[in-house]
Amino acid sequence: MTQPRRLSDPRVLRAIAHPVRTRILDELSATGPVRAADVARDLGIPANQASFHLRQLAKYGLVEEAPEEARDKRDRVWRATAAEGFSVNLSELADVPGGRAAVEVFRSSKSAALHELVDRAFATSRDEGRGVFAVSDHAIRLTDEEAHELRAEIDAVVEGWADRTRGRDPGRRTYHVVQLVQPFAEGDHGGAPGVDP
Repeated sequence: MTQPRRLSDPRVLRAIAHPVRTRILDELSATGPVRAADVARDLGIPANQASFHLRQLAKYGLVEEAPEEARDKRDRVWRATAAEGFSVNLSELADVPGGRAAVEVFRSSKSAALHELVDRAFATSRDEGRGVFAVSDHAIRLTDEEAHELRAEIDAVVEGWADRTRGRDPGRRTYHVVQLVQPFAEGDHGGAPGVDP
């Protein structure tokens, strides 16, 4: 399994905190190289807006042109600069100049996006459209080492599926798979605040 490229520049973190840019990186991960027109169609945004965000991602070294994918010299096709994806250690990044503010912007953006995903999964009515909406919630006893191992195994399964299905097959749509592995907070009984079981 290849390791994601580590991001260590607060300016890059701010660049990907923008929800449209995050979504573009998601599409690149799921499909491979894209044109601005593909991004515009998939995200429901104007093509000039898609082009702007692709250029911003390129400015920060997150995407690059893929000329071998182009139909001619005027055709601009973009790919992620790290096929294995990106990772960031927010604690480390908060300690570099400009890092704390960038981390807060990124956390706020990611938190809002994840809340929206969970709300959508629980609120989606079956006649809203096609697709599978599923939420899994498990509690298991692990050492920290076992938790790392579990996370790596889940990553490997998801990456295997991503490798098998990457491309722009019109029969497929991009799914968001969210993984959260963390211990319960000390004294967390799972009930409402201030209510003893």
